[in-house]
Amino acid sequence: MKSEPDVFSYDDLVKKGSEHWDGVRNYTARNNMRAMKKGDKAFFYHSNIDKAVVGIITIVKEAYQDPTTDEAAWVCVDVAPKEKLKNPVTLAAIKANPNLAEMKLVKQGRLSNSDVSKEEFEEIIRMSKNSK
Repeated sequence: MKSEPDVFSYDDLVKKGSEHWDGVRNYTARNNMRAMKKGDKAFFYHSNIDKAVVGIITIVKEAYQDPTTDEAAWVCVDVAPKEKLKNPVTLAAIKANPNLAEMKLVKQGRLSNSDVSKEEFEEIIRMSKNSK
C-alpha cells in the first residue's frame, strides 16, 4: 500500500496506532482492498520521495464505505503498523531483483495498492535484512 511520506508516512501510522486507508479511486486498487481480510499483512511503501518499502502493516478492518465520498463504489480498509523493516527496500532494488520481475509494484506501478505473492513478500523481507 502506497503513501507519499510527506503526506502520511509509516511513522505517522505508528503515532496514530491505526488509520483508514481512504481516497482510492482506481477500480483495480479498490478490488484489491475488497479482497483484503482482517489479519492480512501488507507492505507500507513510501512513494514519490523515498520510493521504498519501509514497513509492514496489518489489516484491522475489512472493506467498508470510504468516508471521503458518498459514491458507493469506493471503499477503504483500516490498517495498523506491524513492524518497520530493518532496512528500506528501494524500488530500484526491487526492479533489479529477477525474483521480483513479475511483482505488480513493478508491472503496475501507478496503483495505490496491489497484491503481493507469498514468495514476493518473503523476498522483500530477505532483502531488507541483507541490505545496508
